[in-house]
Amino acid sequence: MEQPLSKRLGEIATLFLKLGITGFGGPAAHIGMMHDETVKRRKWLSDQEFLDLVGATNLIPGPNSTEMAIHIGYLRAGWPGLITAGACFIAPAMLIVMILAAIYVRYGTTPQVEWLLYGIKPVVIAIILQALWSLGQKAIKGWLTAVVGAGVLGLYFLGANEIALLFGGGLLVMLAMNYKRLSSQRMAAYLVPIGALTILSQALTPFSLPLMFLTFLKIGSVLYGSGYVLLAFLRAEFVVDYGWLTEQQLLDAIAIGQVTPGPVLTTATFIGYLLAGTPGALLATLGIFLPAFIFVAISNPWIPRLRSSAWFSGLLDGVNAAALGLMGGVTWQLGRSSIVDPLTALIAAASLVLLVRFKVNSTWLIAGGALVGLLSAALR
Repeated sequence: MEQPLSKRLGEIATLFLKLGITGFGGPAAHIGMMHDETVKRRKWLSDQEFLDLVGATNLIPGPNSTEMAIHIGYLRAGWPGLITAGACFIAPAMLIVMILAAIYVRYGTTPQVEWLLYGIKPVVIAIILQALWSLGQKAIKGWLTAVVGAGVLGLYFLGANEIALLFGGGLLVMLAMNYKRLSSQRMAAYLVPIGALTILSQALTPFSLPLMFLTFLKIGSVLYGSGYVLLAFLRAEFVVDYGWLTEQQLLDAIAIGQVTPGPVLTTATFIGYLLAGTPGALLATLGIFLPAFIFVAISNPWIPRLRSSAWFSGLLDGVNAAALGLMGGVTWQLGRSSIVDPLTALIAAASLVLLVRFKVNSTWLIAGGALVGLLSAALR
């Protein structure tokens, strides 16, 4: 006999609040925890059903682990479950980030906080590099995806628009995989618009809450590949185009996003608070996560067809390769601001070794980086 809706919603809320509080380690760790809780412990899904959901999250934009939570909530309790699961998974991280943002706004320029972040930022670079390596092994499936990834990396440094690069890369691979008989002349015609969609830095834009909300809504609607691709979008929009953030503030926002549990995209909460306090934090969070709820609601009934579609498979391969190129570009830029002396270089190198060779949880590495930063301040 099926449980009453109220009891199912209570179970969903309890589970995803717990995961939102304890979910350190990024999307892969989150999905592993969800598998343990919903397949092994609670028997809400079979292994195959869970794998189907994982596949579906890779075919739509948005944060994979958050979309997994929303999918599971929808299958368990319909629309009320969809909203409950997503909100409960996001809320703990959002509240923690808002508290840290308030502390940062008040004390962020003090030596103690500066030295704390001094040790954390090189660890963040190591975490992104490890994610790049792991994702690259899956994303680069042949010479075509390798060329797309390298091309996107080059165009990114020339100032090309990130969204155009993502969809241009996806379109190119989709066409190549599904129209192998296209002549080289016709294929070249598809490359021209990709290179032409270059948008250089614009003049500084006056801040407004509606524009900030719409910007995060746009980013949430096109964010393929990984939560780390978010860094490229944030830098392009808020540092380069609008001039609302400095490189230093972006790095600090990323570091705070790594320190906290839950979705990486709550970095948007931190940025929203820096720009406009609590209203900015709430609007930024709503803007970046709202598309995930919509995409899950639309895609869930179509999961079997999407997984077997050659067209969508090719599009996804191209988007993933382009996302890898974007991640490489932004990692280089952020690394130049984070690794500023021999000690930070040592922190980054040691963190990378511990991540790759010994599989140390990223949370412990971030805590260690913070400790090194504070100790280095005390010894100076």
